[in-house]
Amino acid sequence: MIMNCEQYTGKCVCGRVHTLETRKVVVEEKALAHFEEYMQELGLTGRRTVVYDQITWKLTEGQRIRADQNIVLDPNGLRAEDVQIEKMMEELDRPEVIVAVGAGTIMDFGRYPAYKLGIPFVAIPTLASSDGFTANICSAILNGQKKSTPMCAPVLVVADLDIIKGAPKRLIASGINDILAKYISLADWRISHLVDGEYYCPMVAELAEHALKLMRDAADKYAATGEADHEAMTMAQMESGLTMQLLDHSRAASGAEHLMAHLVEMHPPRFEKAEGIHGECVGVGTFACIKEYHRLAALTPKAKPFTPLTEEWVREKFGERLAPGIMKENANDVLGTFDPQNIVDHWPEIRAMLDALPSVEEMEKLYADCGCKYLPEHIGIDPSLADEMLDISAAIRNRLTLVRMKRVLDFE
Repeated sequence: MIMNCEQYTGKCVCGRVHTLETRKVVVEEKALAHFEEYMQELGLTGRRTVVYDQITWKLTEGQRIRADQNIVLDPNGLRAEDVQIEKMMEELDRPEVIVAVGAGTIMDFGRYPAYKLGIPFVAIPTLASSDGFTANICSAILNGQKKSTPMCAPVLVVADLDIIKGAPKRLIASGINDILAKYISLADWRISHLVDGEYYCPMVAELAEHALKLMRDAADKYAATGEADHEAMTMAQMESGLTMQLLDHSRAASGAEHLMAHLVEMHPPRFEKAEGIHGECVGVGTFACIKEYHRLAALTPKAKPFTPLTEEWVREKFGERLAPGIMKENANDVLGTFDPQNIVDHWPEIRAMLDALPSVEEMEKLYADCGCKYLPEHIGIDPSLADEMLDISAAIRNRLTLVRMKRVLDFE
């Protein structure tokens, strides 16, 4: 599959003009054999620095692309952190284009310096376990704090399926989790548009839906046969990432479910032992939301006045280390920007959206058959925290989700 990204740009039915830095996405067998053709086609010439880690350097033996400079990083202790990336940048030899070969961390070692230097960035994914490859967001530790910061997206993405097919089953499952999360992120976005008038783009939502369908069909096949449709799975990740560029934020790809990954990374009190790669944590968040949203659909809400999060609650749930950042994030709480009665008035429409979600039983079977992690204990979270982990994680980001809306509702 080769995606010409221009089809998504220009004046949209939503009233905005969408742009994309990514011009071409290639997801094919032996794609690297044609890498130079793609570079020439897009005018990506000049001095080229290619960034690997020792694992992807070995993985691509015999298929490495031409480079004026190769940088091979030690994967031990390697993190997407400004200090580490800027140390690597001291080695750069006047690049005019940076190519990153690897997964999420290595992508940020290409994206960050390309953004800082104002030069093109090209991505060569070696697996498809998340949808960050075509995003314009750098999920890195900046000034000591984990942030999702807008930076540059790759002009070209070349995913060689001969390499991606070598991914271990754990990473295949993680990729499935990251895209099935769109069941929740799209529902949260649509509900927020309904009750708060939040900006919503049907075209971008349709692209996210298509990515979800690609992955769901591939997941059903994988569950039934054990055979991974790497082409469909990888393209689903690429399409989902493009939605972030088109919106210039992650709304279509990330809702209440994705905050579980942030919770695990932050390790607040009682979650110190939590661990898991991004997609695994997102899978736990998605399944928890599926259960909670179906539970809420069977109830009738009443509006109650908005009250800000208290410092006492925040300090109890997040501890002294994290509390100041959480309080700052929630200083202008989105819940205070609209009348909670709007949720109640639109509850029949919201209930219809929630009823349309896959059932708890359907999702549990699919996750289990695909070898996905989806329960709290799968990522080191005590099952006794299951009833409150969504409410805690909802405070991490000031984004309107149904989980967050529960604070201004009583249910019968």
